[in-house]
Amino acid sequence: MCSPVWTLLFPALAASFAPSVLSPYEGAAPPPISSAFPIKEKLSYRIEWRMITAGTADLELSPISAQTWETKVKLQSAGLVNRLYYVHDDYLMRSDKQFCAATSSLDASEGKRRRITTLNFDEIRKRVHYQERDLVKTAVNDRELDVPVCTREVLGALSYLRTNPPELGKSTHVEVTDGKRLANVKIEAQEHENITVNGKKYSTVRYEAFLFDNVLYQRKGLLHIWLTDDADRVPVQMRIGLGFPVYNILLLLNKREK
Repeated sequence: MCSPVWTLLFPALAASFAPSVLSPYEGAAPPPISSAFPIKEKLSYRIEWRMITAGTADLELSPISAQTWETKVKLQSAGLVNRLYYVHDDYLMRSDKQFCAATSSLDASEGKRRRITTLNFDEIRKRVHYQERDLVKTAVNDRELDVPVCTREVLGALSYLRTNPPELGKSTHVEVTDGKRLANVKIEAQEHENITVNGKKYSTVRYEAFLFDNVLYQRKGLLHIWLTDDADRVPVQMRIGLGFPVYNILLLLNKREK
């Protein structure tokens, strides 16, 4: 029962956080928005599933050169879920200042499975090379996919959203790939909401990223992201709704370090 939670959680988490090619806003393109983000930061989340703590997620964003940003995510199961289905995923992505992807790698230990998946983006050839190595079965899966210039993977799409959010009631589109499929993902600014996360009150805007329902992921689902209504646009809460038997997975901000 737990396996579907984790096999879909990481892609959805990535969809909330960081690179893809972006198509313009509907209508005329707006001027760039001044924002305190991106900055070097670390975000720590508690993952809640069915009212229990199912794990933790830590995200670190930092510049490694004048033109390159690095995003690291560590996903770890905890408590009852850890005993039922152990998960330890390490994800690393490098991109430019616009969060257009250059490379990414996922080292995933999930139950009895152990896989290393890499994406390498070739801007000149406009292609991404996908490779998955199954360390248990000693099998390798290689493929290439045509992608636009400045394509983002799922994590980069969140960082782009934080720098270029659509106005309330409007939407934008982002070209996102997981290396196997390319999708023009709609992100909609739906409501202004005051929410409380881990005892702290936040003024936020709720966004919906349309990644599921055969867009990027075939499974039916919903992804909502709450960003603070300020220059940092911190993702303080994310909710992944996957229906029976998983239902809702919540990511709740525990701590932010600049």
